[in-house]
Amino acid sequence: MNLFLRLLPFFLLFAGMGGCVRKEVHDYPIRPVPFTKVRLTPGFWYERLETNRRVTIPYDFRKCEETGRISNFAKAGGLQKGKFEGIFFNDSDVYKVIEGAAYSLAQYSDPRLEHYVDSIIALIAAAQEPDGYLYTNRTIDPSHAADGAGERRWTHLKDFHELYNVGHLYEAAVAWYEATGKRDLLDVALKNADLVASVFGPGKNMGVPGHEEIEIGLVKLYRVTGEKKYLDLAKFFIGQRGNAAGHELYGPYYQDSLPICREYEARGHAVRAGYLYSAVADVIALTGDTSCLPALRRIWEDVVTRKMYLTGGVGARRSIEGFGDAYELPNATAYNETCAAVAQMLWNHRMFLLEGLARYYDVLERTLYNGFLAGVSLAGNRFFYPNPLASDGKWAFNMGLVDRSPWFNCSCCPVNIVRFIPSLPGYQYARRGDTLYVNLYMAGVAELGTKHHRYRLEQITDYPWSGRVTLVFHGAPRQEVWLLRIPSWARGEVMYGDLYRFVDRDTAKVSFTLNGRSCRPPRRGGYALLSWRWQEGDTLVMEIPMPVRRVVANEKVRADSGRVAVQRGPLVYCVEGHDVPAPVERVVLPDTARLVAEKDTSLIPGHRMVVLRGKALYRDAQGGLKGPVSLTLIPYYAWDHRGNRGMAVWMWR
Repeated sequence: MNLFLRLLPFFLLFAGMGGCVRKEVHDYPIRPVPFTKVRLTPGFWYERLETNRRVTIPYDFRKCEETGRISNFAKAGGLQKGKFEGIFFNDSDVYKVIEGAAYSLAQYSDPRLEHYVDSIIALIAAAQEPDGYLYTNRTIDPSHAADGAGERRWTHLKDFHELYNVGHLYEAAVAWYEATGKRDLLDVALKNADLVASVFGPGKNMGVPGHEEIEIGLVKLYRVTGEKKYLDLAKFFIGQRGNAAGHELYGPYYQDSLPICREYEARGHAVRAGYLYSAVADVIALTGDTSCLPALRRIWEDVVTRKMYLTGGVGARRSIEGFGDAYELPNATAYNETCAAVAQMLWNHRMFLLEGLARYYDVLERTLYNGFLAGVSLAGNRFFYPNPLASDGKWAFNMGLVDRSPWFNCSCCPVNIVRFIPSLPGYQYARRGDTLYVNLYMAGVAELGTKHHRYRLEQITDYPWSGRVTLVFHGAPRQEVWLLRIPSWARGEVMYGDLYRFVDRDTAKVSFTLNGRSCRPPRRGGYALLSWRWQEGDTLVMEIPMPVRRVVANEKVRADSGRVAVQRGPLVYCVEGHDVPAPVERVVLPDTARLVAEKDTSLIPGHRMVVLRGKALYRDAQGGLKGPVSLTLIPYYAWDHRGNRGMAVWMWR
């Protein structure tokens, strides 16, 4: 039985029945292929998953030990003496690393890691109070709760993260149960959720969490148990935001000034907002109530056409870790929190599952390769919290540091990275009946089809360095439609809307061959449609040209006026001070300067990438043009691996 449970697909997020109780429910019209059904093979993302598994997961656990995050549970459980250490939401960091470890264990057996996580879960269970309450900050010593959180429960919901913490507990518990078949952490989560459901709701405590997250966790508990009260509680928390009946409104920073169905723009803290929008999409899918879907579309369009950086990052204002006004997109002071990139990908994935539009994956891919991936070093043990688009190499932009950091006092970003990366294969494919969506291009093998007709789909590609993608069918004959996403940058658009545009009008076309013969599949909403009776060995090849493209911003973006950025494939490039003999803020890239793509393994030892080389000019101290000088551009995600000597995504034209 344990072996069976280990092999259970992680379909609980979207499947409509769970591991505890089978129950048919409304759900997303499009279902993702579970990441346990997709095995990556050596290539770009395989290397990142391996680094996460071998380095980042154990590294983050070790940091949680060193900083008292884990011992807080022992103290709360009476197993160790001492005061609470750290920030009041540090419990959530441990839960997130457990979630990432569970996703890793679902695909790779590691008895030592499993035993270690079992020991942490025992501490978490010991820290839980008899009625289900779990918040080590208060349990250790209610009279001296950290940061003045107060002795009484639920009295500081706006700021002190009791509900945010347990939302991550719920996600970790479901992941652990699905990966191992063990109920210990799930039982802790359910006991806590039952307590929360008894305290909050209509006619009870009408407050809402200051930091959204519990809503996503409650939905996952509902999926795995079929207990409707968890879905109802998620709906309640969502419906109470912007509703002054029962609680004092917190304001737009907390997404608590207007009911979500009436909201018209993205406001406030970017991570909180992304988690809220993700939860709203979940509730729409599970209830069939689409009344808030127009609002989600409005907010999405506001973000993508007015408030998103070229890297897919969001959060212009450092002071609130959040959204600024329309077209307010400063470069050096950009916040672009790594957690916000995760939240954006979660939200865009759900929007795709609701509507099946390629534009959501265009944003997801842009964020994945740029705004998110920059947040973790190639070695897997150094991190960025904010992700600016410019640095002079001196300004302490990064939580008081100039370079990538080994950890932060507030380390929500490193632990968010750890849980997202191993789940990535589950974003590659999706199904609607006999239609298969191919949304991301990563080398690997997927187990697909229905329970009555299984087949394997092999994907061979060197993406993002090359645009050649080969799909090979293995199995008994099957009539099926494949929809292959043609990225927006290959359709002549940087992304949806007019926030950014390409300078040139490239005419290179995406081409296809099926079993060696050229074909021209029809296009549908950003996808190439291939309807075919697939047979063993059928081979489809898609060639996506990857020219070097220059990008300019909408004239309303004052920070980018007179400047140009460079993109190749899904990757945004930047210039570092190491690779140009002039300060990066003075580099001028004329429209006529030719840039050539070259493979490189020397700039960052051990890492293969494509760099862009050519000539540039630069401005002297008086503003005069000098040069030409040699110029090398590297992918944005790879910057600050050789020390910070300055960096710029946007250069003068």
